[in-house]
Formats: sequence, structure tokens, C-alpha cells
Amino acid sequence: MSADGTGTGAVVEIRQFGCLEDNFGVLVHVPETGATIAFDVPDQGPYVAALAETGWTLTDILITHHHWDHVQGLEELKRQTGARAIGPALSRDRIEGLDDWVEGGAKLTVGGLAFQAIGTPGHTLDQISWWAPDAGFAHTGDTLFALGCGRVFEGDMEMMWTSLDRLARMLPLETQIYCGHEYTLANARFALTIDPDNAALAERVRQIEALRAAGKPTLPTTMAEELATNPFLRARDPAIQRHLGMSGADPAEVFAEIRRRKDSFR
Repeated sequence: MSADGTGTGAVVEIRQFGCLEDNFGVLVHVPETGATIAFDVPDQGPYVAALAETGWTLTDILITHHHWDHVQGLEELKRQTGARAIGPALSRDRIEGLDDWVEGGAKLTVGGLAFQAIGTPGHTLDQISWWAPDAGFAHTGDTLFALGCGRVFEGDMEMMWTSLDRLARMLPLETQIYCGHEYTLANARFALTIDPDNAALAERVRQIEALRAAGKPTLPTTMAEELATNPFLRARDPAIQRHLGMSGADPAEVFAEIRRRKDSFR
């Protein structure tokens, strides 16, 4: 998939493609500088193919977290391209091939683009979501998915809710959001069980079913779409709270109940 993204001034070209069984690879090209940035490397092969197809030269790699299906192709892709890799500081001794690392909250320039490294722990403790405000996009790894969120493996439920709420508060509504997996159809069917009276969600589910039936990806999404339809971001919503029998409950507790239900949803 190719797309142009513009924020307050930076123009980029974005290529999204499948990796492994259901991962996404993402390349962002910055025409002004000639730089190309990869996000995570589930498998180096699709990245090399996409680079050959576009004619772009890979200069930088940004890693979201340490799970194998996000980093197993990193060293080989670096070997083939000479790109420089930056990842979360918490995993600097865990992810082979990192050249530099950052803490959540860091601001840096990569490939001529300004990024904010947003700490979003919960799925893992080291998870970084990468936001390029001037270019109008973010890569949220396995924290925020289209209509979903990652499982809580290393953190706790309150930590994950705080991370999702941080993204919801920080990212402008028009931000294009890329993430690690094509889980949207399953997420959509679950979302209907939590927010059954949401007309915007029902319409979005129809759109997602059509996309998947045609073999097309459901990403990127936008923060506006997620705030309107993603139950994991809507734990404050009175209708959802009533449906769960949790009216007036702390949003972190409501989120935890939604996440527990998703963990056992079939």
C-alpha cells in the first residue's frame, strides 16, 4: 500500500505490506532528504522487496518493542542496507542490532523527520509508539490496533489503559495510525459485543468486512476513527459502561473488563 501523508508541513510517502502471517511492514520515505525509515522488521525479505520496487534506500529503522515478530529480521536487514537502528532503552541489551536507544518522552530527528517517542507500556514494558507530528502519522506497534489493543503481557491493566489514554490525548484526530498486525476483522466482531448500539461502529464493521473480502488491508486508521469506534479507548463512555453493568466505574476498571473479555473471545 502506498499513501501520502501530510501534517503541518512534512511530506512523506508510506508503503505498507504484509510480513509473516499477519504482521505489517511499514516504510516511510522522505523525498526532501532522500531518507527511508522502516518500522520494526518482522522479516527482512518483504522489506528488501519493497525497497527494490520503490527504489528507495533504507537509512533508518525504528523499533517499537522486543517481541521476536517485530525484530527477527533486524540484523539481516541492517547487514543488507547499512541502516541505523533505534529502539527502546529498556531493551538495549535484549534487541540485537540496535545502534541507539531512547526513553519514552524523547524527541529526536530521524531521516529529517521530527519524532516523539511515546512510552506506551502494557503489552510489553519497553513498548515505544513513534509519532511524527509534522508528517501526520504514528506507528503504535502492538499497543493500539484498529478497533483493538495488544494483549497485556508484561505490564498490568492499569498501565495499558494509561498508555492507550495517553495516545488518545496526544495524537490529533487526523493522525494516520499504523500498527503491527492485521487483526481488525476479529477486533471488529468483538467490538460489537461491547458497543452494540454504536451506529458508527456498525458501519465501520461493514466497511472492514468488505475490505477483507477483497483481500485489502484495513490500515491505516485514524485517531478520530478509533475514538469513535474502538471500545478499548471508550472505557469512559456511559453506554459501554451500562452495557457492562459498570456505570460510573473507574475507566481503568472498565478497560480491564473489556480486555479480559477479549482474551477469551472466540
